[in-house]
Amino acid sequence: MPKNEMLHGLNPYDRLKACINDINQHHRDAELCVITGDLTHTADPDAYFDLRKCLSELPMPFYLLAGNHDRRKEMLAAFPDIPIDPDGFIQFELSCSAGRFLMLDTVEEGKGWGSYCETRLRWLRETLAKANDHRVYLFMHHPPFDVGIPSVDRLGLGADGRKMSEVLADFTNIRHLFFGHVHRPIAGSWRGIPYSTLRGTNHQVPLDFEAIEVVPKSHEPPAYAVVFLDDGQTTVHFHDYLDTSRLIYEKVSEGRPDRG
Repeated sequence: MPKNEMLHGLNPYDRLKACINDINQHHRDAELCVITGDLTHTADPDAYFDLRKCLSELPMPFYLLAGNHDRRKEMLAAFPDIPIDPDGFIQFELSCSAGRFLMLDTVEEGKGWGSYCETRLRWLRETLAKANDHRVYLFMHHPPFDVGIPSVDRLGLGADGRKMSEVLADFTNIRHLFFGHVHRPIAGSWRGIPYSTLRGTNHQVPLDFEAIEVVPKSHEPPAYAVVFLDDGQTTVHFHDYLDTSRLIYEKVSEGRPDRG
């Protein structure tokens, strides 16, 4: 939302600002930052402007994906350097120290649910083929499968997710899938691919396995994730950056002598 506006009883700008301040204090050495959408709630140009100003305080490069609340035209007007694929979708590839990051566009504009059409599938297939044996990490907004929360699963990729899985099945170098949309800390594997998602920086979706027609909201703590990637391991830390509970530091008398 624009800087001084509320959303579900909370101020999204203030909570994002607190997130960035925490990152700058503790994780300035990160190679990059990825935001998997939503970037705004109503695609308000003022909200994108405020977002750009806020994100400019990050010391590392940041990369943005569209969510179902975003609009490509308004998003690209505020962030003209965002890459797009030849068909105008906000899809692109990054090469970094961990491998290849593929940023996917799962948005069906004007709808809460997502889509991943044949045109986008072709880009994904071709880009994966060019990655050869490099480690590949996928980033998107909508999960391509059900997560078990009925109100959210109604707003997923549906049959397009199954088509995506058929493309991914031809490649063995996909190490992890990161997505947004569900506003919950969830981890698991899908067709052999490990995945994770986390709570948002404003409101959350409670752990409700009964609601269907309405997506409930909660004020559970906001979070961001710190991810460590190397050849043999992926580690995802979920950090509740506004948690004010007491910290206790107790010295460990002796560490493992063979730790290496």
